[in-house]
Amino acid sequence: MTEKPNQETPPTQTKEFSDLAAQNGALNLLRIPGFSWYLTGATVASAAHWLQQVSINWLVYDLTASGALLGSVNLARSLATIGLAPIAGVIIDRLSQRKLLNLTYLWLLLISFIFGMALMNKPGLLWPLFLFSFLSGIGQAFSEPQRQTVLLSITPRHLVASAIALVQTGWALMRSIGPAIGGFLLLWFGPAGNFFVQAGTYAFVMLTILKFPLPSAGQRSELTQSRGNIRDGLNFVVSHPATRTFLLMSWVLPLFIIPNFNTLPPIYASEIFAGGPDTLGLLLSAIGVGGIAGGFVAAALGHFERRGVLQLGALLLLGFSLVAFAFSAKLWIGSVCLALAGFFEMIYLTTNMTSLQLSIPSELRGRVMGIVSLNAGLTPVGAFLAGVGADLVGPRMMTLILGGIVATIAIAVFLTSTTIREYQLSRALAESGASPDR
Repeated sequence: MTEKPNQETPPTQTKEFSDLAAQNGALNLLRIPGFSWYLTGATVASAAHWLQQVSINWLVYDLTASGALLGSVNLARSLATIGLAPIAGVIIDRLSQRKLLNLTYLWLLLISFIFGMALMNKPGLLWPLFLFSFLSGIGQAFSEPQRQTVLLSITPRHLVASAIALVQTGWALMRSIGPAIGGFLLLWFGPAGNFFVQAGTYAFVMLTILKFPLPSAGQRSELTQSRGNIRDGLNFVVSHPATRTFLLMSWVLPLFIIPNFNTLPPIYASEIFAGGPDTLGLLLSAIGVGGIAGGFVAAALGHFERRGVLQLGALLLLGFSLVAFAFSAKLWIGSVCLALAGFFEMIYLTTNMTSLQLSIPSELRGRVMGIVSLNAGLTPVGAFLAGVGADLVGPRMMTLILGGIVATIAIAVFLTSTTIREYQLSRALAESGASPDR
């Protein structure tokens, strides 16, 4: 008898590996070849992202001294991501996962290399950075929902919470190391060197894609069951309360939290702490160090029941950490506050993403994740608003405003939303067809 899609062990995962992971704990996910290669590729891809962030942000601010333009260059990326992400979700549900992943990272590799060459020849031009941001947004529109969809294809469902935590820990590790490397590469080789390194990381990611197993065309046909379209994903999000609620909560990150981590730090490094690229690298690395610790804590809480309360508590403390950073008078105090913010952000991010993933049926995963990945398009919107706000009221006041909004949202949602306040992991696993103890 054919099992329902949400109840099956992922078709690419052998029963022996699933049983091994279940019996010996979440960290034994690393002994599953598919997951270990996936984690490696996702971590290296994150390194490329942070090298790009530190290069573009510092170069734009160094050329213009404008927070508005700093936000605008990131906004260019969102134009492509917001426009293409829902369409990308439909394509992900229809086409070979491996072929689509390879095409996506080949695109990112080529544009990184080409723009590295452009910066070597014309380092003072601003417009190529806007064009690169737009083209990289096209790749991001496909890469983000693809990786989320693939994760559920290669991970036993009952270990999804720990798998997401480990993947986000790798992301936090690269957020810690990547900006520091990027800052020193700016000093040694200039922005072009960062783009060449970024191209090399995408080449390595393409090698990892060859190593982890993915569902065959026949298996994906059984899971998707129909060609479907964007409307199917939208209808599900609108009609499913848990998915809708956690999707809305995920918008807090790109609009009010992430701008404090990618748009405002260059301004803090230059104007508040009177430093250079190395100071910027230190601030961004502090966020990453906190995120690494938060990721390991989240992985250890793999079967923690009150996920909704945990999510809101982390969000509240994250808001308080940002407020404390706004009042920091010294670099080391600001770094500690950002480390705490990175810690609580990781707890919030992993619990939110786990809740979202468990609420989506396999046959709609690509289309729904395409909608979810619109968050990536909202990040530059938040960056633009933060950059303009920093020009108008200063970076400290902008951080204070954003941190206050985050804390207020956490309190308001706790008081008004039973969906989140009463959310339990075991119930979500049961609804998705997985046993929490398996």
